[in-house]
Amino acid sequence: MLQESTIKQLALRVANAQDNACSIEKLTIAYPDMTVTDSYRVQDALRELWIGRGERIIGMKAGLTSKAKMEQMGVHEPSFGILSNRMAVPENGAANMAKLVHPRVEAEIAFVLGRDLRGRHCSIDEIINATDYVIPALEIIDSRYEKFKFDLISVIADNSSSSLYVTGGRPLDPKSGMDLQTIGVVIEKNGEIQALGASAAVLGHPARAVQMLLEHLDDRGDYLAAGSLVLTGGITEAIPVHVGDVVSARFQDMGSVSVRFTD
Repeated sequence: MLQESTIKQLALRVANAQDNACSIEKLTIAYPDMTVTDSYRVQDALRELWIGRGERIIGMKAGLTSKAKMEQMGVHEPSFGILSNRMAVPENGAANMAKLVHPRVEAEIAFVLGRDLRGRHCSIDEIINATDYVIPALEIIDSRYEKFKFDLISVIADNSSSSLYVTGGRPLDPKSGMDLQTIGVVIEKNGEIQALGASAAVLGHPARAVQMLLEHLDDRGDYLAAGSLVLTGGITEAIPVHVGDVVSARFQDMGSVSVRFTD
């Protein structure tokens, strides 16, 4: 386990790369004995840095939750990250490419909780009953590691590649009888289809990502508070973007969400 002073130093290194849109080498090159536990300690230090400069923590994300994403990134288990209000982009709003290093876009289903959720044994039904609504989302991930090459330990320390997110479409009550396993998604760039998928690609059911997040939080003595936004992970592979691109995703029965990339 790394010393606390080292954890804070690594958090500052990652925060500088995030704030200044510059790439850094994988943390495990300098610290080959670094563990997943150390990586989440770096996230904790990042959270304190963000709060210290006035940001609000609004929820969490699950990443690498589909087979397509695991294969694309060469990892074998999900990761989790923290969401702050700074990361929100309005629907059909602009993301500034000058503030991004290796941006890619994923289509996801987001959960917004109506009451607290905690513990290792929440069922999918319990998660759905605690959810105020689900809503279409685009997550703009952005690894700060050189050449978009990283390992699980390094990516977790980079807040699981969190960068920006957009929500849009129609918020729906999952208690209304909708089938969260069979929602079809089409993601387009500049009007051309890039990928197709279905919500079951996320661990068989997107609420399963919330389950795994709750297990992770419970191990750390934490929980999801009422009002939390949870991004459940990309349904398809992530789509690379450049200045001038417009990305949109259409969700069956849930409407669409889009974002523009400007210089």
